[in-house]
Amino acid sequence: MIPELHIEDYAYPLTSDRIAKYPLPERDSSKLLRYKDGKVETYTFRELPELLPEDAMMVFNETKVVPARLHFKRETGALVEIFCLRPILPGEYNLAFACTESCRWECVIGNSKRWKTDVLSFYSGEETVSPEVSALELKASLISKEGQTGVVEFIWKGGKPFSAVLELCGNIPIPPYLNRDTEAVDYERYQTLYAKIRGSVAAPTAGLHFTERVLEGIRNKGIDIENVCLHVGAGTFLPVKDSEVSKHKMHREPFAVSLDFLEKLYARKCPLIAVGTTSVRTLESLYYIGVSIIRNGVPEDVEQWAPYESDYSGISTEDALQAIIKYLKDNGLHQLISGTRIIIVPGFKFRIVDMLVTNFHQPESTLILLVSAFLNGDWKTVYDYALANDYRFLSYGDSSLLIRP
Repeated sequence: MIPELHIEDYAYPLTSDRIAKYPLPERDSSKLLRYKDGKVETYTFRELPELLPEDAMMVFNETKVVPARLHFKRETGALVEIFCLRPILPGEYNLAFACTESCRWECVIGNSKRWKTDVLSFYSGEETVSPEVSALELKASLISKEGQTGVVEFIWKGGKPFSAVLELCGNIPIPPYLNRDTEAVDYERYQTLYAKIRGSVAAPTAGLHFTERVLEGIRNKGIDIENVCLHVGAGTFLPVKDSEVSKHKMHREPFAVSLDFLEKLYARKCPLIAVGTTSVRTLESLYYIGVSIIRNGVPEDVEQWAPYESDYSGISTEDALQAIIKYLKDNGLHQLISGTRIIIVPGFKFRIVDMLVTNFHQPESTLILLVSAFLNGDWKTVYDYALANDYRFLSYGDSSLLIRP
């Protein structure tokens, strides 16, 4: 049964002065709030390894933010901002990034009413444009449009892959609530140290605090470091606009998990620490994909309310993971590639994640709902403490270590 929840019950007073507009000079110098057994304490992030259990498993999201925000100009001089969301033709990220002449993406289009059928030219916003950018002659054509989103075809010259085109022409899409343009600092700091696989339009921000010093401390504790990859979509910025949470629509986000990791996860006898809500959503989605294999013979995307609309009492987490492993081996696959729309709200049954490293999220957001679910409803203890103790909020803000009751 879908839980009856009202989003206004997950509000708190977040004023603009509490939002971290810029990162601290050192990634691991931020505050770290630890929630354990209903009690809250303050540390610094570089102390994280000391707070973790030995011989645990820690899972990171190795997705990489792409400079997906581009600016174009009409012949009239009007500017149009195009924000790439996901590849359409070809539909797979790696193939789209490898295209050398053209590709199509679903995009959010700023000033979309001004763009009808004309072909747009790239606009750098600078007085002088580098020869490398000029040689691209990057153009954008509108294939279809629905509201603020549409399918855009990009065409360029010179034979460079689209990944290089974005690196040359695009801007890192920092969150809109920062209320500023992308700056030089964001190209380094709105990216985790361990980011590898291009595809996200928003950073998995819990990972922004990790330094080589902290990672080395975690390894020295005997903790097994593992990776998954979920590409964060623009839906992460969407507020819950309806009072009834059941009416909110979650967007699909693609993810990949290796067979090697799945076998380790199946065999584990230790606590699992997820770095970020994106890792939580990936890991907890695995159970429902395993169930789909058991019931239907194939892995299926996890729908938004799937965890609440069916009876899962006869299928254990081990059964579900074993089903995925067997399916991959039977089909000669080395990784599970799937997608999830899962929404984690109070009443959700956690099957895999025991501890969570996460930042402080926007009021009335799906991420607050996830934190509340993780803490059995005790999210206000954490947020009241953070507000009272001058914590910095949102993407560039401070962090927390939440231990599930």
